Amino acid sequence: MSKQINSPSGRPRSAHADQAILQATLDLLAEVGYQSMSIEAIASRAGVGKTTIYRRYTSKEELVADAIESLREVFPIADTGSFWGDMDILINNAAKKILSPLGRQTLALIISTASSNPQFAQVYWTKYTMPRREVFAKVLERAKSRSEIQKDADIDLIIDLVSGSLYYALIFKPTPEPVAAYMRRTINLLLKGIGTESGC
Repeated sequence: MSKQINSPSGRPRSAHADQAILQATLDLLAEVGYQSMSIEAIASRAGVGKTTIYRRYTSKEELVADAIESLREVFPIADTGSFWGDMDILINNAAKKILSPLGRQTLALIISTASSNPQFAQVYWTKYTMPRREVFAKVLERAKSRSEIQKDADIDLIIDLVSGSLYYALIFKPTPEPVAAYMRRTINLLLKGIGTESGC
């Protein structure tokens, strides 16, 4: 028997059905994209009725937001005592996640959808992107405190540049170079402009 949890209204909910709905949403997001996916298709893939979904979510946007939230990991903010020690952990974690079987395809579809759907873009930014930026920002703030990068370095811009180069490499310019090595090379080049050390 599947585990039961209570909904806000007191109605028992199946944890198994919850997980099936979220996984079906993520699968369809990767396969057909946000615009083409429907509640009916999600219900069919999850093996539940539409009413099961509508008891949980008021809209497709809300469901997709919850599905994206389910991907959110509790990222330990590494503190190795050095910028590169911290960054190597972040880079390896990011590469492992993005290079999962549906990682590249999902990322491409999410970017495509966000460019044409502001509501989805806001959901993705809040639920998925911001937590990752906050972790990166912590690493950069610590690097400032250790004088490994300049005190006036623009942290938001640094994160934008690093994230942009990663997305570009993954989607538009596939390279045989391992992603982790590419990102380390990119960040090292950036540090030549903002840092007091090259890190090599």
